[in-house]
Amino acid sequence: MGRERVGVIGGGIVGLAVAREVTRRLPAAEVVVFEKEARLAAHQSGHNSGVVHAGIYYPPGSVKAQLCTRGRGLLEDYLAEHALPYAQCGKLVVALTAAELPRFEELARRATANGVPGLRRVEGAGITDIEPYAAGLAALHSPATGITDYAAVAESLAAQVISTGGSIRLGSPVVAIRRVVGGIEVATPHARSRLDRLVLCAGLHADRVARLAGGSPEPRIVPFRGEYLRVHPDKQDLVRSMVYPVPDPRYPFLGVHFTRRVDGSLDVGPNAVLALAREGYGWGAVSLRDLGAYAAFPGFRRMARRHWRTAVGELWGSASRAAYMEKASRYVPAITAADVARGVAGVRAQALDRDGSLVDDFRIESQDGITAVRNAPSPAATSSLAIAEVIVDRVLAER
Repeated sequence: MGRERVGVIGGGIVGLAVAREVTRRLPAAEVVVFEKEARLAAHQSGHNSGVVHAGIYYPPGSVKAQLCTRGRGLLEDYLAEHALPYAQCGKLVVALTAAELPRFEELARRATANGVPGLRRVEGAGITDIEPYAAGLAALHSPATGITDYAAVAESLAAQVISTGGSIRLGSPVVAIRRVVGGIEVATPHARSRLDRLVLCAGLHADRVARLAGGSPEPRIVPFRGEYLRVHPDKQDLVRSMVYPVPDPRYPFLGVHFTRRVDGSLDVGPNAVLALAREGYGWGAVSLRDLGAYAAFPGFRRMARRHWRTAVGELWGSASRAAYMEKASRYVPAITAADVARGVAGVRAQALDRDGSLVDDFRIESQDGITAVRNAPSPAATSSLAIAEVIVDRVLAER
């Protein structure tokens, strides 16, 4: 009898964390990672803000809250062990007006229930003690929030997989998945592979790959582009850590914020505009196939009817740097539209249910040897090593 073969579809940070965890828990198994791009972390894992979240936002007891807490600890240990970039710079979540205080108080309750380390509330002058150029009525200070380079983490995880005998197949888009006697067959344009277990971590294509494996058509993935502005070097030291708004609970987005990068630069963003393609990093990237799929899905039409006003505002901010910075400058008035330039953009794989609800928690499904990550929103990168533990637990339970 040959070695057990476990396949992972997706070379982002979650897929690579799963592959590494398999090598740790099943050292005799052969692990194969299929990645359609020519490089790892080509999409969400390589285009995010780099924040290592402390667990402020998530409903206590939710999968998000549990995996963020566990994942942050595992990730911090991994970063230290492998000498990867990391700075625990902290962040402020700022309430600007009295109208925001009820949401602010709820956020404080959640963060306290989630055991966010070192969390404290600061008022007025206390804000400027931490961030001299910030403004606001009150803020939550989270000194345990950090920043890293998730693309570098992904590369390190891949190296771990390869060092234990696993393989990473770049440029290998999966075009078919079928169950065969005694296993699962995965087809790419170049080869067919026979596997005993399969894990789907396909990110922006999570729903399509799940359907290849016979999974449910929902939730659907609707991509939202997040655009960043880069603060000019002469102003980037005006923010020491990170400055966030109080998020709107109707949306699974945290709002435009100031975020330091591990290279010392400072970004403002991201916004959230509907992308015109699954991998639509700019307005010139348009897929008629993807647009047709949005229009045909009842959940998308219901979401659009509910949130069109917010969508118009996001579109205006995308088109106008001044409009984008009008909101952001309320938090750091010394940084204005004259102090920023267009930066990078990322695309978020937002899962959407048929009733139009934006799915806000992790969703993982398992059946007959195939485990599918159907939704892995932020803080998926922070939580990646903990998500991997959960997924490999499921893989082992089905053996």
